[in-house]
Amino acid sequence: ALAGRAVHGEKVAMKTVLISQPMYFPWVGMLEQMALADVWVHLDDAQFSKGGFFNRVQIKTTDGTPWLTVPLAENKLGQRLNEAQPATHDWQRKHRTTLQQSYATGPHVAEMLALVESVFAAGHASLAGLSAASMEALADSFEVMPETVLRSSEMAAIEGGGSERVLAICRELGAKRYVTGQGAADYLDHAAFDEAGIAVEYMDYEKRAYPQLHGDFTPFVSALDLLANCGQAGRDVIAPRTVCWKDFVK
Repeated sequence: ALAGRAVHGEKVAMKTVLISQPMYFPWVGMLEQMALADVWVHLDDAQFSKGGFFNRVQIKTTDGTPWLTVPLAENKLGQRLNEAQPATHDWQRKHRTTLQQSYATGPHVAEMLALVESVFAAGHASLAGLSAASMEALADSFEVMPETVLRSSEMAAIEGGGSERVLAICRELGAKRYVTGQGAADYLDHAAFDEAGIAVEYMDYEKRAYPQLHGDFTPFVSALDLLANCGQAGRDVIAPRTVCWKDFVK
C-alpha cells in the first residue's frame, strides 16, 4: 500500500523509498524503516567497512549484550558487500548455540530459532545476500515487508556516490518521499532533494519497550530478541515515526 498524507482532508498517495545497506538480523529500528517503504533498496554494492552492522549485531544474554559476528572468508580493501563471502567454517553453529542458550526461557524461542535456521539453510554465497535475507525474514515474520524489494547492484548503472547516488536512485524509482536513518544528516544534500520534489524525512525512533529477558530493557539489540520474547505480538512494538529534515537538523 502507498503511504499517504492528508491534504485539505484528502489522502494523497506518496511513493516512499528507503535505501539501506543490508544488515545482519538488525534491531527493531530497521523494521520500522521497512514498514514505511513502498520500495526498499538493499544497497548491496556498498563497500564493506569494519565496525558496521553488515555482519554483526548485539543480543541480550546473562552476561550483557555481546556481538554475534559473521566472519568473512577474507577481507579485501574496498570489497563490496555483494563480493564479501562469509567464512566457510561452521560459525552458524556458534550463533545457533548462543541464541538457544540466551533465549532458552523466551516464550517464542522456537519460532525465533526456526527463522534463523531458514536463513542459514539457504546457504547464501555473499554477505549481502545473507544479511538481506535476514532482514527480509524478520520483516516477513512481523508482516512489515515492503511491497517492492530491490538490490542496487541489479538496477541500471547509476553514477556517483553518497547523496548524489541516493537521489539518483530515488529519481529512477519515482520517489515522492525519501525516509532515512539519522546518520544520513552528515552527508545528504537536502536542497537537491527539495529541487527534485522529493520530501526527505528522518526516522524518529520511539524505542518502544517490550518484555525482555536478562535485566533492564535495551532497544539496541537484534529484532530476534523481540521475536523470541513476544512472537507475532511483537508487531505492535514496530511503530515507525518520522520528522521532516528541516525540523531534524535544527
